[in-house]
Amino acid sequence: MNPNVIFLNSFLDVSEETFEKLASISTFRKLEKGYQIDKPGEVPDKIYMLISGMVRAYLSSEKGKEYNKNFFMPFSFVGSLTALIKKKPSKLTYETLTECKVYELNFEEITRLCAEDIHISNLYNKVLERVFIKYEERQLEFISMDATERYLRLRKKISGIDDLIPQYHIASYLSITPVQLSRIRKKIDKN
Repeated sequence: MNPNVIFLNSFLDVSEETFEKLASISTFRKLEKGYQIDKPGEVPDKIYMLISGMVRAYLSSEKGKEYNKNFFMPFSFVGSLTALIKKKPSKLTYETLTECKVYELNFEEITRLCAEDIHISNLYNKVLERVFIKYEERQLEFISMDATERYLRLRKKISGIDDLIPQYHIASYLSITPVQLSRIRKKIDKN
């Protein structure tokens, strides 16, 4: 079975007809490492279904320091959802950390299809529910776990993350310094 259909079915059973409607408004793209999908100050109009590679969402301070908000792995939807819904400039940058393969979808086309097709509307609602659940889980990690626990959980979620991306990206995501992360790694390796 098509892995894209399997992914969509993880939200809701998707018929062939529904899949074909979504496929008709999507474009397959290969994105190079370092490509910025969404940029701060720009109003996005696309959302991406990530099928290979890794993407990060981050916020830049006025001094240029980057704070990683999220990492995206296949299969997931990637894009500045708040900016898309509000039709306002993104506050975050979405950048590929590796070469990525994506399906690019025009957000207005998706919302148009939602108004016309209850199955696509239901799928959209399920995707939003999953986004909210992941957001809440991330918030709970910060209030209930220390840095070591957050790091171990991240390693469990993203197998081989230490080999995929630089240490400073992982440290930023955990809200610690690279030095703190190095100490945590050494402590884990000793145990």
